[in-house]
Parts: sequence; C-alpha cells; structure tokens
Amino acid sequence: QVQLEESGGGLVQAGGSLRLSCAASGRTFSSYAMGWFRQAPGKERQFVARISWSGAVTSYTDSVKGRFTISRDNAKNTVYLQMNSLKLEDTAVYYCAADRQDKRALIVSDLRKYDYWGQGTQVTVSS
Repeated sequence: QVQLEESGGGLVQAGGSLRLSCAASGRTFSSYAMGWFRQAPGKERQFVARISWSGAVTSYTDSVKGRFTISRDNAKNTVYLQMNSLKLEDTAVYYCAADRQDKRALIVSDLRKYDYWGQGTQVTVSS
C-alpha cells in the first residue's frame, strides 16, 4: 500500500514556473514507476509524465515536452514535476500516481496502469 500526497500547486502567471511534489509513504517507493496526470474542468484525466523506478527513463505527453521535467528522489520518497513556461491550458488539478509495474500490457498513459493516486493539487495559470 502506498499513500501519495501532492503539494506545490497554486496560482501563477503565464510564462511562470511551479514545482510540484508528491510525497509517498511506505518503504517500497523505489519499486514503483511514478506518473503525473492532470484534469481540467469538464475534461478527462490525462497523462502528463512518467518516470521509471530508477529515474533513468522518462516520458512526456507532447504538449509539455521541453517545458516540464519529472524527477524523483528515492531517498526522500518523493517525485517532482518542474513546470516551466506555463500556459493557460496547463490549468488543471495535477495528480501523482504509482505503478506497481505489474500491468505491462497497458501503455504508460493509461490510467488503469496505475495502482495508487493522490488527492491532487490545483494549478491555475492566469494571463
């Protein structure tokens, strides 16, 4: 069992930056791949980024490539999402998620691949 808690959201002007954090409980954090998703009002939850258990492999949705960076610190049981050059369309609730890596048939952007979810943190980008 893993419990996840996001932090770092807030209100920022377009072009600004935020860093989200996701703190995980449990001693097996390093065995999970971790992902970030977001959900804008009236829209489905969408994949943003993913990082492997070691941090060696990352992937991003096209709309955030070059602007967002996912990283993790296994010693601190924390995964981060550095968001730069924020745009109005980045406004959403951001969720972190943990993947036990036991559903290899599912692609990394599939919500069903992830076993544990945080409660989310609101990111609002203003003009």
